[in-house]
Amino acid sequence: MPASIDPERLPPHDRVRDDAVSPDPSPRTTPEKQRGPVTLRRGQVQGTTTDERLLDSRGPSDWVHSDPWRVLRIQSEFVEGFGLLAELPRAVTVFGSARTPRDAPEYDLARRLGASLADAGWAVITGGGPGIMEAANRGAGEGGGLSVGLGIELPFEQHLNDWVDLGLSFRYFFVRKTMFVKYSQGFVIMPGGFGTMDELFEALTLVQTHKVNQFPVVLMGVEYWTGLLSWVRDNMLGHGYLSPGDLDLITLTDDVDEVIALLAAADASRPDTAPTATGEELLGEAP
Repeated sequence: MPASIDPERLPPHDRVRDDAVSPDPSPRTTPEKQRGPVTLRRGQVQGTTTDERLLDSRGPSDWVHSDPWRVLRIQSEFVEGFGLLAELPRAVTVFGSARTPRDAPEYDLARRLGASLADAGWAVITGGGPGIMEAANRGAGEGGGLSVGLGIELPFEQHLNDWVDLGLSFRYFFVRKTMFVKYSQGFVIMPGGFGTMDELFEALTLVQTHKVNQFPVVLMGVEYWTGLLSWVRDNMLGHGYLSPGDLDLITLTDDVDEVIALLAAADASRPDTAPTATGEELLGEAP
């Protein structure tokens, strides 16, 4: 029996529907920024992000004494994410550009994908932003499924879209990425930019190195991705930087039904029980 989410942990069911979503929503006039779970407005808005300050080595060195507190903050993000998402039913993460307009064919494809995933019993996880992320969340919501958004503190794309049922915002990319991988049974990656490429190649690396197993990586948008895959085959594989079988880790399609079938087949081949931790891992002593 699939796990369910405690209703008390869900936000109020007040998502905006078709008739309330304008094609070109007006930008917010009040300066606003999300810092982890905290909302800052007007004079409280800072010009840098938490990740940016962590990675900046310039300036006086006394800031290093605050790093132990940063570790606790990072730990708290892991605890919050694990606690909120542990009861998710089986889920698929959909990635793609936040800049995709609502009238684009890719938006419609992501929306149909989200609805089909929901109909097949999958929860849909996205980065919680606009564009492709909104489309997948929207399709999942319209299909009666659970729509999850995992946001990130950025100088832009600050707000979770209105179709997210269960949302959480992170300060640190690496914590958020852990949640995407840990609570997904596969990635579907649609056309996007640097962030989308980051998620794509990180997922492929994890599958290639057997950090995750029975984990489909699907590219949707044949016209968009064909050039990249040709480059990977001709250059990476051609120079011997990949094994021939590595290309089999990727499925390229525009067929929503094929994606659903692939995910179902991978799910059926997945063991019913998770690997057992060793004593060293439980004690934090594993390499």
